Amino acid sequence: MKRIAIASLVCLGFYVTLSAQDTAPAGKTAPAGATVLFDGTDLSQWKGRDDLWSVEGGQIVGKTSDEKPIEANTFLIWKGDAPENFELVLWFKIEGGNSGIQYRSKVVDEEQYIVGGYQADIDFANTFAGILYEERGRGILAKRGENVTIGSDGKLKVEAYAKAKELGSAIHPGEWNEFRIVADGNHLQHFINGTKTVDVTDEQTEKAATDGVIALQLHRGPAMTVRFKNISLLKK
Repeated sequence: MKRIAIASLVCLGFYVTLSAQDTAPAGKTAPAGATVLFDGTDLSQWKGRDDLWSVEGGQIVGKTSDEKPIEANTFLIWKGDAPENFELVLWFKIEGGNSGIQYRSKVVDEEQYIVGGYQADIDFANTFAGILYEERGRGILAKRGENVTIGSDGKLKVEAYAKAKELGSAIHPGEWNEFRIVADGNHLQHFINGTKTVDVTDEQTEKAATDGVIALQLHRGPAMTVRFKNISLLKK
């Protein structure tokens, strides 16, 4: 009986720990010198559609519905000025659909909060999560597991360093994941849960971005929900 009781307490403790992990802020505290982009209470540092973005339980939450589908991808845009070279870290959880993190991007429609530029992709199907995509630009620049050099003529020199499916096994749709983006000159790297997903050098100077806004995406299409928290930006 004592063994059963102890086992029950251990199982209960394990359950409580998991529940706490789901509700508590995920990840480590922001590194020294980093700028915290979201304080967990309101969206005063951000701008976007009030009917789509909100704060719930210390998280930024973006939601679309099938009843009122959005006609174009729309974004929640950070109001601050990002440095040219930086390390951006956040945690995300996606429930259906497609999202992404824009960086070194440009606002192309102020009223509809539409942004174009580099995007660290996120998707629930886990097909594109971690890739480098250029929204309203050159499209997919690097797939998961690729080292890519974009030449001055726009041609891609691609070297695979890992299998996309194997890298995808470290990403957990519907759960919290850490996304880290490193932008240093024309060298761009994405990491999810500590694993590098792409490594890109952009030498097409007339199209490569050296600075710009940071934004979070809601994608047109079927209803979706995406959540973000623990967002910090460290100048390099």
